Amino acid sequence: MNTILRKSVLGIAGLAFAGGVFAGPVAAHAAAPMVESTPVAAAVQADKADTGKLIPHGVQGKQSRIDLSDEQVGNVKAIIAATKKADMDERAAVVSIATALQESKLENLGHLGERNDHDSQGLFQQRPSSGWGTVEQITDPEYSTMAFLKGLKQVDGWQDMPLTEAAQTVQVSAYPDHYAQWEQQAADLVTEHWNS
Repeated sequence: MNTILRKSVLGIAGLAFAGGVFAGPVAAHAAAPMVESTPVAAAVQADKADTGKLIPHGVQGKQSRIDLSDEQVGNVKAIIAATKKADMDERAAVVSIATALQESKLENLGHLGERNDHDSQGLFQQRPSSGWGTVEQITDPEYSTMAFLKGLKQVDGWQDMPLTEAAQTVQVSAYPDHYAQWEQQAADLVTEHWNS
């Protein structure tokens, strides 16, 4: 076979091979069924709080739940805003909200007279006589939340503790196990309001 003919045959064979290599994946890709993507759903999913992060130990014990008034929801939002201001995460907000649910049912309580636990007031039932601040300060939702979070930050390993242990270490309650019953509702509230 002469050289020119051989080069022509090899050239054509090379083009056919190259065409198959390049066209093959394109053809295979074109033959694959199209799958519709839903980037909007993925974006919405990314905004949702991670339940494993909010409740890392799972809920402990029977859970309680109450319906919230507009004022109570406003207090939830104030706790979340203060948590963000303190540069803390969603878990800190869950601990804070569960604590306030137990202490005051998320109501910013003033002095309750004879029904008062010593001089406890506000969302977290903090006591001026224990150094939490003045009455005016501890009945301010932002201040009282920041005070609670300051105490929480001082608890070594609070992120890895069950909620009731972390809350009790800050609050020093006569009923330390009662915080656990509010963990699910607190996590639900954080999920609902963290990005609102």
